[in-house]
Amino acid sequence: MTTHNDQQHELKRSMNSRHLFMISLGGVIGTGLFLGSGYTLSQAGPVGTILSFLVGGFIMYLTMLCLGELTVAMPVSGSFQTYMTRFVSPSLGFGVGWLYWLGWAVTVALELLSSGLLMQRWFPDSPVWMWCALFGGVLFLLNALSARAFGETEFWFSSIKVSAIILFIILGGAAMFGLIDLKNGQPAPMFSNFATGSLLPHGITGLLMTMITVNFSFQGTELIGIAAGESKEPEKTIPKSIRNTVWRTLVFFVLAIFILAGMIPHEQAGVVESPFVVVFDSIGIPYAADIMNFVVLTALLSVANSGLYAATRMLFALSKEGMASEKLAAVNKKGIPMNALLITFVIALLSLLSGFFAEDTVFMVLLSIAGLGAQVGWISISASQLAFRRHYLKNGGKLEDLKFRTPLYPIVPLLSLILNLTVLVSLAFDPEQRIALYCGVPFMIVAIIVYQLHFKKKLEPLQKNAA
Repeated sequence: MTTHNDQQHELKRSMNSRHLFMISLGGVIGTGLFLGSGYTLSQAGPVGTILSFLVGGFIMYLTMLCLGELTVAMPVSGSFQTYMTRFVSPSLGFGVGWLYWLGWAVTVALELLSSGLLMQRWFPDSPVWMWCALFGGVLFLLNALSARAFGETEFWFSSIKVSAIILFIILGGAAMFGLIDLKNGQPAPMFSNFATGSLLPHGITGLLMTMITVNFSFQGTELIGIAAGESKEPEKTIPKSIRNTVWRTLVFFVLAIFILAGMIPHEQAGVVESPFVVVFDSIGIPYAADIMNFVVLTALLSVANSGLYAATRMLFALSKEGMASEKLAAVNKKGIPMNALLITFVIALLSLLSGFFAEDTVFMVLLSIAGLGAQVGWISISASQLAFRRHYLKNGGKLEDLKFRTPLYPIVPLLSLILNLTVLVSLAFDPEQRIALYCGVPFMIVAIIVYQLHFKKKLEPLQKNAA
């Protein structure tokens, strides 16, 4: 029998597979694709760019196969933080959880700041902080209403982005192969941009650097695991959501990049604000820049919406694990962990202030930790799957009882772990992203020390009982 006290600390399972799919897609499709793809194209060339996205998609696929087994077996809101704590190391789970929480809280601030800057196009005399406050307030209310309200909003946010990509693929593809006339009587490029120039204009180094960026652009798919604790029939909805997310993300990204590479010479990419605007403009679509400004704005708010949700649930999970104040695990009648949501929102707003007053110092440090958080999350998913399967079999579990199994065990999780660790180590070779390691590694060390000094003795008996 469920007591009132139990209900105070339980989330409601109100989201179905379409919500999970769009939440995951919403976390992935953002500025990395709409704005960052121009830089990738300029550095890696057309063939190298497609190769980078294929490799990034492959790493995502391996990681999601690992996540599938874990989330179906244990659909909890803490996702990989909980798995890391129970099956690998409580101190590492503590560090991963807090790093991931801080990363998403700061990401919310970044997306709100970027959204305010985008609004300057239409309202040049308006203050950026006004739009940050307006958008932030709306996202807070959506997250405070119910998990379903958040899921429904994210569904429509993501639908706009997906529709824009599909429209781009159709119109861009038609223009590329001469089915639609280009402006000023320009000939259809066909495959000419793939045939000219060197295969890798900046060599293997340029390719490796873009692969780091591309891999980060795929991150957000792990939100399926975070939302698993509030999904209906997780054994059905999670595998379906993972399959849909992986193949649709790959198709959307690779086809869109193929069209971009075919329509824009790589020498001209990277110097433009958005390569999508360039393609729309070359086709002669009126108000192309305004259309893309709206789509990118939607993408930013979508990521902020997902980020606020993910950070709140991670803080809730840390509290449930005894790694944060127990007050943060309290939920209201609608199943929303309001205390965790409020704390996350306050930290996001404080991060936002650093974006106005200390952009070159504090804000950049926070952003580097944010970028690292998701990558560490992927590493922990791979490591946790290896440890979970070993623990499960050791304690008498049968493989046939697992409703979703990671295939080719242990090859898939090992390969996923190695590739994700390679991406992390590769950050050291990129001067612009090296700061992530300088900030993230000390953060993890401090977190582990804090756990050992303040939490270990208190939590050891509970963890033994959970095991």
